[in-house]
Amino acid sequence: MQNHFDHLEHIYSIAPIHEFYKGISLIVEDGKATIHLEINSSYFHAGQSTHGSVYFKLLDDAAYFAVQSKVTDKFILTSTFNIQLFRPVTKGKIIAQGSVDLLSRNIFTASSKLFDEDGKLCAQGTGQFMKSPIDLDKLG
Repeated sequence: MQNHFDHLEHIYSIAPIHEFYKGISLIVEDGKATIHLEINSSYFHAGQSTHGSVYFKLLDDAAYFAVQSKVTDKFILTSTFNIQLFRPVTKGKIIAQGSVDLLSRNIFTASSKLFDEDGKLCAQGTGQFMKSPIDLDKLG
């Protein structure tokens, strides 16, 4: 399984979106994923704190890769994702942790939590995912 996890971490690291999210990192484990990102002001909205889209990205990615850790044949897609925002983040590192809640034949659910560097819960999310027709081993 470690080769599968390494492959997932690799395809994450080469995704074009990460040209914007410099320094983002992913750790994949069995049914779990953790993402780290250092906050900088380019992620801020006009109120000078991190935009909700950054929260969404990390929460979705953490839940997604928790599921993808269990699905080894096909690339999965997010079909729905809901988030709750609790507190603003203006500096430091944020950490998203995702875990699988349900695996079925075609539908998968996972949840994730986002913490600031002091360990305070800043947001949480739940998502539903499904297999795509894309072979996972063709990526990266």
